Amino acid sequence: MLKKKLFTIFAPIITAFILVIALFVLPIRTNQVSPVIWEKASTAMSGNILSGNMIKNQAIASGEYVPFFGSSELSRFSPFHPSVLATKYHRDYRPFLLGAPGTQSLNQFAVAQSVKSEITDKKAVFIISPQWFIEKGVSDLEFNAYFSELQLYDWLLSIHKTDEATRFYAQRLLQFSRINQNPRMNAILTEIKNGKTIDQLSASQITALKNNYRILQREDQLFSQIGMFTKNHKVSKFEKQLPEKYDFNQLDALASQIGEKRTNNNRFLIDNQFYQTRLQIGLRDLKDSQATWSYCKSPEFADFQLVLNQFAKSHTDVLFIIPPVNKRWSDYTGLSQAMLQNFASKIKYQLTSQGFNHVVDFSKEDTVPYFMADTIHLGWRGWLKADEYIAPFLLEKHPQPNYQLNNPRFFSKNWQDEVSEVYQ
Repeated sequence: MLKKKLFTIFAPIITAFILVIALFVLPIRTNQVSPVIWEKASTAMSGNILSGNMIKNQAIASGEYVPFFGSSELSRFSPFHPSVLATKYHRDYRPFLLGAPGTQSLNQFAVAQSVKSEITDKKAVFIISPQWFIEKGVSDLEFNAYFSELQLYDWLLSIHKTDEATRFYAQRLLQFSRINQNPRMNAILTEIKNGKTIDQLSASQITALKNNYRILQREDQLFSQIGMFTKNHKVSKFEKQLPEKYDFNQLDALASQIGEKRTNNNRFLIDNQFYQTRLQIGLRDLKDSQATWSYCKSPEFADFQLVLNQFAKSHTDVLFIIPPVNKRWSDYTGLSQAMLQNFASKIKYQLTSQGFNHVVDFSKEDTVPYFMADTIHLGWRGWLKADEYIAPFLLEKHPQPNYQLNNPRFFSKNWQDEVSEVYQ
């Protein structure tokens, strides 16, 4: 009788446990994600989409979506945001936004590597934020916030030969707490840093990697849609404010009109709400607070080289956009515009000297009214101006890019620290 009661109590628990294990371990194919989900995910910018593989990879593989790599500027929706313009004017592409506030080159490399097959011989847009390039590079907190274990395993299991980029990435990863506080991962990445490939790791290490990767893939398949807060309602709202036919001059006038209305409570032409909630209270303390800042010496330049390395491997044709910094604001905080021009020259040299020739430099548009939405993010006229480059780039055919990587130099500490008026 006692055995029967115990069986009645524990049998459902044991059965459930077995089913859960089977769900994660057995190679059961889950359903294909529908185009409706792709559309919702394309504007969500949520962590599970960014760090997962299934939804974004399927959407980009479809050919309907173009990856737009960036950070917080992608979250500033307005009638002139790329997603709104593409929808309103029935473009043959839709942006898939790959970024969030705090994402920088290391995170973007992981994402680019995770969609390497999907972006091979295709196009992408990449917005380079000058403020990524601070003295110490991406912080431990920001890196950890968007770190994807799934994408790390994906990368590790692809290493069948080692090169400078592989060793550099392993070395960089070991500097962050999510990695160096994990004994198993610390040991594996130390071996990769020292030149080993996945095939040269121990049998137990390889088995653990493959098992964990399979479990993480299943988690991605099962849970990637949870917490996906699409911004498509904003796209629908803002496209109604645009004229039916695309006319740049008419749209530019509308952008100026909206910008003027949205920035009328401060002298910096910064979005009213941003100014009130983020700047107004501590405004006095911010006077000349950035006078010693520099974006010209940073490990971010080497991290950015990882991204370029991946684009070159995938033969991805990329349009790079360099935004300005609001000059009214930089004059107040003391941030040097000469330094910003130096930064633009350095990053352009890193790009063009390696064959990345589609570069739009807006760094001198710093005084154009309503070009910026706030201190550092493209605004109404800025996004519209960017669209003059984005749309032709994505809609027209170009010759296959011819990249010539200079990894030894651009991964070096000398390049990270180099400050010059002329780069060569």
